[in-house]
Amino acid sequence: MSLAPSLAQQIWRGKPNKAHQEDVDARWTIKIGGKFCYRPDGTPPPQIATPVFGYKSHISVDQRFGLIRKAAVTSAADSDGRQLRRVMDNANIAGDVWADSAYRSSKNEAWLKANMLKSRIHRRKPKGRPMPEHMSRANAAKSAIRAHIKHVFAHQKNRYGLFIHTIGIARAQAKLTLANLAYNFVRLIFHQRCATMG
Repeated sequence: MSLAPSLAQQIWRGKPNKAHQEDVDARWTIKIGGKFCYRPDGTPPPQIATPVFGYKSHISVDQRFGLIRKAAVTSAADSDGRQLRRVMDNANIAGDVWADSAYRSSKNEAWLKANMLKSRIHRRKPKGRPMPEHMSRANAAKSAIRAHIKHVFAHQKNRYGLFIHTIGIARAQAKLTLANLAYNFVRLIFHQRCATMG
């Protein structure tokens, strides 16, 4: 449960209207870069830093059916790597874990190994050096599997028009939980149709 109302009232004492309209759970962060092409001489262009305010949705999806198994909502500034254990589903029998490079850390790698799970998490580019060819090929192969997650977010954003414009993390969690349930219903209907059609 969010403590936003009491915290907001402490910050803006004597201003109840302002306290009701300020989101103290959300945080600012900077999103750097994105996809870009190298210049003809091989140097990268300057990366664009975009300020982002709000929340992030973290989900785990099973590879076979494409259903959302577990989810977590955090502020935009929270580290992705700390959310890996929250979205891992112990009931899932798969032994491979596919994730973005933001989820790679020595703690997560040790935890996956201790739980007999195989890490298929993307590797980061070495700082100040080009990405080695074997690492680049491995990341490309992992991306083909990891695209299932991107499809979920694209479906929610484009088909549902999902946009979180609420105050407090509790409301954001409720909205994202309903969006995840709706997505799972769509996937269930899809699999039922496939089963009846043979």
